[in-house]
Amino acid sequence: MSLELEQPGIAEQFEQLIAKEDKLEIREFLDDQKISDVADLINEFPEYESQIIANMAIHRAASVFKILDIVQQKDIVKDLPSAKTAELLNELPADDRTDFLEELPKAAIRDLIKLLDPEERRITLSLLGYPEDSVGRLMTPDYVYVYLHNTVNEVFDTIRKHAKNSETVDVIYVINESGMLIDDMRIRDVILASPEKRVDEIIDGRFVALKATDDQEHASQVFKMNNRMALPVVDDNQILLGIVTIDDMLWVANEEFSEDMQKMGGTEALDEPYLDIPLLKLFRKRIGWLVVLFLGEMLTATAMGYFEDEIAKAVVLTLFIPLIISSGGNSGSQASTLIIQAMAVGEITIADWWRVMRREISSGLLLGLVLGLIGFIRVVVWHSVAPEIYGPHWMMIGATVSFSLIGVVLWGTLSGSMLPILLKKLGADPAVSSAPFVATLVDVTGLVIYFSFAYFFLQGLLL
Repeated sequence: MSLELEQPGIAEQFEQLIAKEDKLEIREFLDDQKISDVADLINEFPEYESQIIANMAIHRAASVFKILDIVQQKDIVKDLPSAKTAELLNELPADDRTDFLEELPKAAIRDLIKLLDPEERRITLSLLGYPEDSVGRLMTPDYVYVYLHNTVNEVFDTIRKHAKNSETVDVIYVINESGMLIDDMRIRDVILASPEKRVDEIIDGRFVALKATDDQEHASQVFKMNNRMALPVVDDNQILLGIVTIDDMLWVANEEFSEDMQKMGGTEALDEPYLDIPLLKLFRKRIGWLVVLFLGEMLTATAMGYFEDEIAKAVVLTLFIPLIISSGGNSGSQASTLIIQAMAVGEITIADWWRVMRREISSGLLLGLVLGLIGFIRVVVWHSVAPEIYGPHWMMIGATVSFSLIGVVLWGTLSGSMLPILLKKLGADPAVSSAPFVATLVDVTGLVIYFSFAYFFLQGLLL
């Protein structure tokens, strides 16, 4: 029986080639690897990241470059010779090049744009002219288009001639002589049609298009609802400007998810990887919300000061303050998280506010009844064990706790569900109605609800 020798891993092979310093071997090795494996090499050997890109065939180098983090991209471009940088930037798809450039300082953008070929420079400046986070920043002008009078044979000729530089040929776009988008055709429909058939006999007039000024988050929803690999981008006059592909939308969805998670955690969105962001910048991102939340919690102290006399008369009420306000905060945090997530994936819109409110009133009452019952049972059990804790009015204290929990949980649920919708209506990001923000809001109002019920049940007894 013969034993097969285990092949060294990619990282080990790369280390061996680096030690030999044979550039030709290194190039052949890198060009034989999968794009994702080369990206992993860059992550593992950051000191060689620019050399790895410089020693690859340019089209493969561009494919690796566009999937790297922005910090890695900046480091690579900083270390590459100007000629190689120009070659790399000209090879990048227009949308990926724009994504990279918009993360740089204006002075750096000007210097790098000078390295582009005239046509690529024109395209890049055009894309950079669209608002940040708009579809125009994502679109690529590389697509295949045909005219209504073209036959299927002519369509295939066009594909053979122009598809090499196109990001996708899954969809062919039909325009008129003015460049106006008429329709789109799946490549499958073209393949199955007879060679003599004209384009106007194949199309059905049903297509979905994005506006260049549309928000990227909106575009992500359109992709999801229409199950497309690419969508055309038009201007206000329906002139076809470019296309947006699903890979761009996946990046947008990932960025939006990360941003929302950070905002829901009570901080500003980070625009760099956590370990790469400077400490002072991280401090600035976090301190603002902490100050706001701290000032909000100061209102809790103010509210407790307002009820100081009542607390002095019935110290037993203070035992349940953490229980009451935390229950309201928890229910509000639950509701806000559910609604923000549902809005993010398009399950609900602003128009659904009344349906959401009705559901949350029912949910809040049910949740509050369960917690209120548990709270009442807690008072009963503790009274049976140590009657002196709550005294002769233990039943009214139990009722105060129970009804307060119902009220606070209901209020927390309503606040947590309605606040994201209200912010969306006002044009703000619903994610800022984060769990910490809702919890702080409910803390203050929870005290008011608690002591209001205490007045109702205990006035003339303990108060």
